[in-house]
Amino acid sequence: MTTFLIGLGILIIGGALYGRFMERFFGADDRPTPAVKYNDGVDYVPMPTWKNCLIHLLNIAGTGPVLGPIQGILFGPVVFITIPLGCVLAGAVHDFMIGMISLRNDGAQMQELVRRYLGKQVAYLFNVFICVMALLVVVAFTYSPGDIFVISFMKQQAAVTNPWTWAAYGLVFVYYLLATYMPIDKLIGRVYPVIGSLFIISAVIIFVLIFTDRLPLQNLTLENWRGLKPNMIPLFFVTVACGIASGFHSTQATLIARSVTHEKCGRKVFFNMMLVEGFIAMIWAAVAMGVMGKYGLSNASNANKTLVEIVNTLVGTKAGIIVMAGFIVLPITTGGTTMRILRIMLGELLKIKNENKLGKFFLGVSIVVASLSLLLLVKFQPDGFSIIWRYFAWSNQVLVVFTLAVATAWCVMNDRTILLTVIPGAFYLFVVSSFILNAKVGFNLSWDLSYLISGVLSLAFIGFFSYKKHTFKAVE
Repeated sequence: MTTFLIGLGILIIGGALYGRFMERFFGADDRPTPAVKYNDGVDYVPMPTWKNCLIHLLNIAGTGPVLGPIQGILFGPVVFITIPLGCVLAGAVHDFMIGMISLRNDGAQMQELVRRYLGKQVAYLFNVFICVMALLVVVAFTYSPGDIFVISFMKQQAAVTNPWTWAAYGLVFVYYLLATYMPIDKLIGRVYPVIGSLFIISAVIIFVLIFTDRLPLQNLTLENWRGLKPNMIPLFFVTVACGIASGFHSTQATLIARSVTHEKCGRKVFFNMMLVEGFIAMIWAAVAMGVMGKYGLSNASNANKTLVEIVNTLVGTKAGIIVMAGFIVLPITTGGTTMRILRIMLGELLKIKNENKLGKFFLGVSIVVASLSLLLLVKFQPDGFSIIWRYFAWSNQVLVVFTLAVATAWCVMNDRTILLTVIPGAFYLFVVSSFILNAKVGFNLSWDLSYLISGVLSLAFIGFFSYKKHTFKAVE
């Protein structure tokens, strides 16, 4: 329990102090925001800070800070230190910097920020990468809630031949289209704050149960520290992913940047909401460890099964149904905003403006057809969801590197020190490169060789931004 409480202290106190420091570091001021300058009633819509906070939290949270940390406890109590440190020094910095940079660039989305700050060549690669990743998110967050609904509420197997399975997927896509095309303040702005509030309340309830149920939490000791394997770093950070840092958040931060009314609201919306996600990740890591230790539940490698057992054990089956219903809604809300982001990105790439309703319609239909095609393909695979989630988790961390590279380039152009962004960027480059170099689905190299190559790439990343400052031209 002591290690868990220390971790919470790092997250809450350290995060509050570092957040204020980052606000001063960036130089938030009183200049008009994109929401104020370009209010179009669709994507650029001024909304109050509390609503932006809840929408952004729900957009970035989903089931990522729940399922990832549940699997993360396989690494032991070190999770209670790595999550808060990583969240404060990398995840929250990542979200804050890209959200604020978007504010300074008229609410530009990630692909445009990459083009402006890293160049056209990198932007071409990024555009392909982010569109594929967004498509993976839409498919994964249709697959998961659709199957859970059929299994939990219809009491049937979510088989590819079951018409109820495809009916559930169809309903999800109908919602996605509504969330994609309706003005952001009409659907997302009204529904998401309510769901976000319930999400926070359920997390607080689970947090209280950790203490009232006296769940046994391990402390970090020299013995279990020495027991960590050499490959812990890449495996852990890819496994926990969203609970520490998530490149996917950059697409959500640039989306909500079009609704922020004042730059000094940025810390609350971007930085603090990532701290809340880190808090949720800490809660679920702790409750998973405690429930498994006290009640001897199944191995955490099967995160979905463990999640159901945890909820039913702590709050009971009837109340658990309500909580599990939330885990059906959460990925749907994330998938909806992701599809909206995909529509905006492709629309900007293809020069399809909001006024072109026919073009927007065919663009939406194309996204749905592509998503359904991929969904059908993975549905026929015995381990389809695990495969698509594995690629999403890794690509999610790759996107962190892109985002922190944009943030570092911004620092160079605005005469800020690069240390706050280039170090976490180099670290995540080491994580994703060593993981894919060793993975069987990657290059299947030894860990020693993977670490060597990744270390060289990380040093090159730092060196590029340290010694090539003249290659960057000011954008603002």
